[in-house]
Amino acid sequence: MELLLHDTAADDRAGKVPAVTLGFWVIKILATTLGETGGDAVTMSMNLGYLVGTAIFAVIFAVAVAGQMAAKRFHPLLYWTVIIATTTVGTTFADFVDRSLGIGYLGGSSLLAGLLVVSLVAWYRTMGTVSIASIDNKAAETFYWITILFSQTLGTALGDWMADSTGLGYSGGAIVFAAGIAIVAAAYLWTRVSRTVLFWIAFVLTRPLGATVGDFLDKPLDHGGLALSRYTASIALAVAIAALVFILPQRAGEHA
Repeated sequence: MELLLHDTAADDRAGKVPAVTLGFWVIKILATTLGETGGDAVTMSMNLGYLVGTAIFAVIFAVAVAGQMAAKRFHPLLYWTVIIATTTVGTTFADFVDRSLGIGYLGGSSLLAGLLVVSLVAWYRTMGTVSIASIDNKAAETFYWITILFSQTLGTALGDWMADSTGLGYSGGAIVFAAGIAIVAAAYLWTRVSRTVLFWIAFVLTRPLGATVGDFLDKPLDHGGLALSRYTASIALAVAIAALVFILPQRAGEHA
């Protein structure tokens, strides 16, 4: 009876998002890279354009996040499907804003950064915290996914700006964002900076890292890429993510 009560209490504390582990970050970076190659495969390789690509991935995101919101517990494949959906729709929408609307990478990054800040502020003012340990109701979960969607979209614009506008190229941009993540990791290990603040900084930085790595894989050689097939790269990344989801321990984070 005591064991049963203990297990029930543990289930009550378990959330619907994964515990933040090293495996979480590895899968997250692969997912953001897939978002870039997959988004580009639809908009560029299939010649569907940014607006149509955004519409397609927005529908996929809406279906996936509806399933995630309706779920009663953490389902690893469902969760990571939603994450990948946010990266693909983020890629195509950021490209639409930056290129089709003509406001440029810096303009797009500034706009999306503003939306991300508004989302976090609204979440904090409504719920009193933006910690992922507080996601135990529909309102907090809604803010969580809106914030993630904005962060993934910002990451695409920021990655393109770093790679193209600064002259660093895709590999140089990837090194800069990887260094930023390393600094956040050091702050986590050796300082008392808010873990919530560090989480969201790292979450944002992994997206432009994935964006620059994805572009490095599939862009032409004369543009500083490896000219790999977007389809091949996307399939390889999807297989790697699925394998890691099954191989690495996947458990739900606990509520605060």
